[in-house]
Amino acid sequence: MANHAEAISLKQWVRRELFFGQSFGVYLKSLITPFNIVAAVILCVGLPIAFIRFTQGLEATTNLSNDAPWGLWIGFDVLCGVALAAGGFVLASAVHLFGLKDYRPLVRPAILTGFLGYFFVVVGLCFDLGRPWRLPYPMLVSYGVTSVMFLVGWHVALYLTVQFLEFCPAVFEWLHWNKLRKWVAWITIGATVFGVILSTLHQSALGALFLLAPGKVHPLWYSPYIPVLFFTSAVAAGMSMVIFESMLSHRIFKSRTGDHDPAQLDRVLLGLGKGASIVLLTYFGLKWIALAHGQHWNLLLTKYGLWWLVEVFGFVLLPCLLYARAVRIQSVTLVRVASVVTVLGICLNRLNVSLITFRWDQSNRYFPHWMEIAVTITIVTVGLLTFRWIVNRMPVLSDHADYQIEDH
Repeated sequence: MANHAEAISLKQWVRRELFFGQSFGVYLKSLITPFNIVAAVILCVGLPIAFIRFTQGLEATTNLSNDAPWGLWIGFDVLCGVALAAGGFVLASAVHLFGLKDYRPLVRPAILTGFLGYFFVVVGLCFDLGRPWRLPYPMLVSYGVTSVMFLVGWHVALYLTVQFLEFCPAVFEWLHWNKLRKWVAWITIGATVFGVILSTLHQSALGALFLLAPGKVHPLWYSPYIPVLFFTSAVAAGMSMVIFESMLSHRIFKSRTGDHDPAQLDRVLLGLGKGASIVLLTYFGLKWIALAHGQHWNLLLTKYGLWWLVEVFGFVLLPCLLYARAVRIQSVTLVRVASVVTVLGICLNRLNVSLITFRWDQSNRYFPHWMEIAVTITIVTVGLLTFRWIVNRMPVLSDHADYQIEDH
């Protein structure tokens, strides 16, 4: 009888938590929405391409070559993904280390965005590696301690683990595993400190990778300061991504954010806007310091020079001024506009370094194969579907009813 009661309890939990109290058939019918239909079409195209990639190799699905061994999957899926996932360590450190408790409602969404961002970065990396089954080699077999790639690999793996631990309280609250929830809450501070250290190192190390290519990256984007530039811009990207994600979540998941005070949320977003403005101003100054260090003033009059100016003024200084103006006039809408421009600008910078200006002096330039683009869209789509599935079920955007008081 006890086992039967437990089985009934489990069945009720599955129906309530996974199917929102509906029968499986009714739940399936509820999935027929315009977004899900578009996502299904994308998956129907992307999954067969993924099968071709892993059965027939890179040559069948990419335009990569010995001259261009890194393409869209590194430039966008990895470099952009890691930068935009920086909001996790920024918000976690602000709340858990610096005591800015007003920002607590944004911590779990930021950590979830960061965790999924890093997870799908690893997925994208598996597509790009010629032999993806050797991905664990730097951790288990061959220790290339003098390699920047070794540093990045270890740090991404460790930080992915840290972010999983930071998000576990929400998972355990959902599962009502109280003892495990208390344990992971207890290690939050230590995990946050470790995560900040790892993020500082690997965000800059991704830029350091391109120090190995002084003749391949255009001089306006190549600089000994590129690790610092990558880290500084990642902080701005992370804060802006939190604002952008908050804007979308409070529209798409409105029923999950009903207990949020709109006035408090506005104050928090304005505070993030102020911080992002300062970071972007610092980043803007560092870009000019890097230019002065290289003494490449004459290149500003070339077509690549004009493109560099577009990036620096249009996607660094402009959002910086928009953030500052938004804080001055207390406009949350303008903060959100600035966040979109910043996110686009950081993505543009990563693509400039890794794709657009890479091998800039060669006539035979790399351009992504349509299958590469399809795989990237598929990875992003699966990431969005995963985010939505988790947010709709777990206490991410609002506190769990049984855990209203934060105990760590």
